[in-house]
Order: sequence, then structure tokens, then C-alpha cells
Amino acid sequence: MSFWSNLRNLSKSKSDCVIGGVCGGLGAHSPIPAWMWRAAFLVALLVFGTGGLVYIILWIALPEEKPQPPPAADTPAT
Repeated sequence: MSFWSNLRNLSKSKSDCVIGGVCGGLGAHSPIPAWMWRAAFLVALLVFGTGGLVYIILWIALPEEKPQPPPAADTPAT
């Protein structure tokens, strides 16, 4: 899969969430890990002043992560 096809399914992460789950979602759907997304947003906030605004827009715009179905039980029912 390409980078852009992964971003089509982009959503906020519920498991890798520090503030809003945006960086966790970006990390799960791109080859860049979540900690690097967090660092990039922090640098953008401190240097350019725009990191916080972009993060808030993504926080509002991205859908919540869809719940995963529970794994099937390996033991047969008696």
C-alpha cells in the first residue's frame, strides 16, 4: 500500500492517545511513528506557532477509530 492510500483511512487512535489521539492515528496509518508526529507538532508550535492550530483542526476533523471486533474464541463450545 502506498502512503496516500493509508491516509484515506485515517482516524484518531484510542489506544495511542496522549491528548486527542491525532498523532497516534497518524502513526498507525503512516510509516512515521507517533512520537515523531508529536515532535513535529511540538516543533511547529514552538517555531512557527501553527502546530497547535493544525493539531486542533485535525482533532475536530478526524473521525474516531472504529472499534475492533473481539477475537474469535479458539475453544469449541460444549
